[in-house]
Amino acid sequence: MTASALTRPGERDRLSTKIAELDWRLVGLLCLIAGVGGAMLYSIAGGRWQPWAADQMIRFGVMLIAMLGLAMVHPKWWFRGAYPLYGLLLVLVLMIEFTPLGYTAGGARNWLNLGFMRIQPAEFMKLGLVLALARWYHNHSAQDARWSWKLLIPAGMIGLPFLLVAKQPDLGSAMVIGLTGGVMMFVAGLSWRVIAAGAAAAVAVIPPFVMFGMHEYQRNRVLTFLSPESDPAGTGYNIIQSKIALGSGGLLGKGYGLGSQSQLEFLPERHTDFIFSTLAEEFGFVGSFTVLACYVAVILIALRIASLAHSHFGRIAAAGMTAFFALFVLINGAMVMGLAPVVGVPMPLLSYGGSSMMTVMIGFGLVLATRVHRYAELPKGHGLF
Repeated sequence: MTASALTRPGERDRLSTKIAELDWRLVGLLCLIAGVGGAMLYSIAGGRWQPWAADQMIRFGVMLIAMLGLAMVHPKWWFRGAYPLYGLLLVLVLMIEFTPLGYTAGGARNWLNLGFMRIQPAEFMKLGLVLALARWYHNHSAQDARWSWKLLIPAGMIGLPFLLVAKQPDLGSAMVIGLTGGVMMFVAGLSWRVIAAGAAAAVAVIPPFVMFGMHEYQRNRVLTFLSPESDPAGTGYNIIQSKIALGSGGLLGKGYGLGSQSQLEFLPERHTDFIFSTLAEEFGFVGSFTVLACYVAVILIALRIASLAHSHFGRIAAAGMTAFFALFVLINGAMVMGLAPVVGVPMPLLSYGGSSMMTVMIGFGLVLATRVHRYAELPKGHGLF
């Protein structure tokens, strides 16, 4: 008798059964990607664990334990906490804008200084949005999801944090929030006509938004993306150096720790936004393709888990968590290749950073919880709790 058959009658709650139900392929791939990230941070630092690699690996170990713990949590608790969490995170984003606790770093007022720690609410807003949208769609019919005036509610749930985060300005996080929400509406069954109309409207709005709605440095990033050679020593420097690193790696790369662009510090933000360029330079096409294949495998496994969930909330939430992870990979990959403007989106688990890693690992905690409790049924209801 298989473990899956054992869990069907009454969803046995024994810890050993739940551990057996975890998708260890997914866990292993996440560990592999994080391990590659740690190795690259060690290389970038000149063969030293400090200042990045040791912190990153310790942080990942803690978050791995937390992810496995969250996988044991029944989806009903994620369901009950969806709206309160969304509301709390929205308040934190508003506090950045309207209280002295807002903290500016890197040209954007997107941190909240609590005295004993600093947090970036926009990162966690992605999680809150996914859970809140999943709960809303769980409580509404397929017709409401396809086309109805009620869609103004999820549109507002997406639009409000998108506008607040974009105003900070944190264009990268705002893009991920908006696109994740759009993907979830599509997965939930949004009409193709609405999707086509929305895409056409977005194309029409982009030029005037770039010219009149962006800060000057954001507009320069977009114009630099279109023609980086126009200012090779200024705004085009990042993209040009990234392309040099990518191209110089060739098929097999220059070797571990031998990347000239990163080791000689020509490549900016080599431990965060442009760490994939460092990987490509040292391990070439084969190495970078292998890591991208690992990302694709993670996405496919997570989508498979989402498709097997019996509850609509579980399906939508797991798909939404997978969507923002996939968007991180897609946007950062396009950014370092010069196919998209530089917007400060990290490569998940590969780039150095705590907020991004925490968001990703909590998200996969939900995905694994959906796998462990895939036979769970959740009641429909409109109450807050």
